[in-house]
Amino acid sequence: MLDIADELHRWLEQGRDFAVATVVAVGGSAPRSPGAALAVDSGGTAIGSVSGGCVEAAVYDLCAQALKDGATVRERFGYSAEDAFAVGLTCGGVIEVLVTPVRADAPDAAVFAAALGAAARGEAAALARVIQGPAGLLGRPLLIRPDGSYEGGLGGDPELDRTALAEARALLHAGRTGSVDIAASGAHCEADLTLFVESRVPPPRMIVFGAIDFAAALVRTGKFLGYHVTVCDARPVFATRARFPEADDIVVDWPHRYLQRTETDPRTVLCVLTHDAKFDIPLLEAALRLPVAFVGAMGSRRTHEDRNRRLREAGVTEQELARLRSPIGLDLGARTPEETALSIAAEIVAARQGGTGLPLTGSRSPIHRDAAGRETSGRETSGGGADAVA
Repeated sequence: MLDIADELHRWLEQGRDFAVATVVAVGGSAPRSPGAALAVDSGGTAIGSVSGGCVEAAVYDLCAQALKDGATVRERFGYSAEDAFAVGLTCGGVIEVLVTPVRADAPDAAVFAAALGAAARGEAAALARVIQGPAGLLGRPLLIRPDGSYEGGLGGDPELDRTALAEARALLHAGRTGSVDIAASGAHCEADLTLFVESRVPPPRMIVFGAIDFAAALVRTGKFLGYHVTVCDARPVFATRARFPEADDIVVDWPHRYLQRTETDPRTVLCVLTHDAKFDIPLLEAALRLPVAFVGAMGSRRTHEDRNRRLREAGVTEQELARLRSPIGLDLGARTPEETALSIAAEIVAARQGGTGLPLTGSRSPIHRDAAGRETSGRETSGGGADAVA
């Protein structure tokens, strides 16, 4: 549901009732991850997608029916080997969707409105819903914020709410979307209730150091991937809004000084494109000691060897140096700034998802996998803005 929160929040402001189908589990080669959503309003308008087209019509009908009868339902769709034209996923995967009506007269309307409003404003929040459990609890929502405050409840049992809150808050802090099993009593043993937790967090940061032509292309690519992109360069003549109109922030400062004063987190991506030792060495010395997702630096192999030597002399350890991805990017044969940006973005995605960077043709590696490189089971994915996305 939070996957399309911006549009759904506008629908709420316009007083439109709607139903949302959210992917809550996937198996095999499913085209969309948990959290993907399709919504249908009372006028028949549809937004979003749960399968990239395979079962959209059937899910649309489920949403329309949910709007009529007000019932939350869970439905499973999979490939039909007997009839390739039957309702199913022709890619061979399986998805399960939770269809939830959101109507102004519904008891949980205020919780959904608060969750969609928080997501639309870019605030960190998680929406937990029961997707399996005792009768009467299916679809019950709980909105969780990072400070531990919450709205809604799962059935009147304070212990159940406390356990659900703790589990959902842990996923929220990790920026993850996924499911968790607990007992209806709130205990973890003999779980008989499954929660689906959608996390929405501010977009991860991409900081591009070096206001060069390759940086302009990387800014555009980073924005496409859902990053909040900052360009930093010590030279004011190059670090200008005219040269980087799509950047979220443009900073004129020595790169290492800016990195030391700005906020980063484990989803942050640092791309060093200056390939100038006076900028690179102090910057990378600081960057390789930060708990960020990715540190890459541009330059020839000769530049890379000289850079490594200088970093060792500056006291960077071999373990720290092993985190540096240089020369940055995958081997695509890139030459233009746009091709180079694609190469860099491909390495960032591969590092985040545990990909090999090899062609899928002829490969037996999984097409969809989690951040640890394991084939996706549908239990958990990264969430939020980039969620998304690092």
